[in-house]
Amino acid sequence: VCFSRLIFGTLYPAYYSYKAVKSKDIKEYVKWMMYWIIFALFTTAETFTDIFLCWFPFYYELKIAFVAWLLSPYTKGSSLLYRKFVHPTLSSKEKEIDDCLIQAKDRSYDALVHFGKRGLNVAATAAVMAASKGQGALSERLRSFSMQDLSTIRGDSSSTVPPSVTVRTSSKQSHPKPSRSASEGTGSSGKC
Repeated sequence: VCFSRLIFGTLYPAYYSYKAVKSKDIKEYVKWMMYWIIFALFTTAETFTDIFLCWFPFYYELKIAFVAWLLSPYTKGSSLLYRKFVHPTLSSKEKEIDDCLIQAKDRSYDALVHFGKRGLNVAATAAVMAASKGQGALSERLRSFSMQDLSTIRGDSSSTVPPSVTVRTSSKQSHPKPSRSASEGTGSSGKC
């Protein structure tokens, strides 16, 4: 059912639309444009009718028959529907439809700009938060190796840290410096 609708409802008219454009036959071109307008309306309506009428006996077969009726050069269904219903309706409502489309276009542009700004703000906030958390973790790690922490540990628990602990200021030095006392360590700023 879906395959036959694809062939007869889409591929066949698409090929003949191509031929009408290639031959520059205005009559054929208008005929196929009317078909595509009706087919677009049918496809839109079908989206909703499929939900409610799919249980109806022979529903899908009726849809295929309708597409065949639209295409038939004998019935000229798409031309008939376009001239009797679509063209008069669109002609009478054209200004309102154009105004609605312009408003929708403006609103969608404004919404796109608004959500774009919000998205950038959220991304920037997330980046700053990630950087600050990362910096906090790094500074905590570095702080654990600061001289103030070593002297506090040495001052609080002198039995666990031997007094002969030495600190090297450079890896090139061959002689270790004597360690500072607890009173000297607390007088310094303690920052790396």
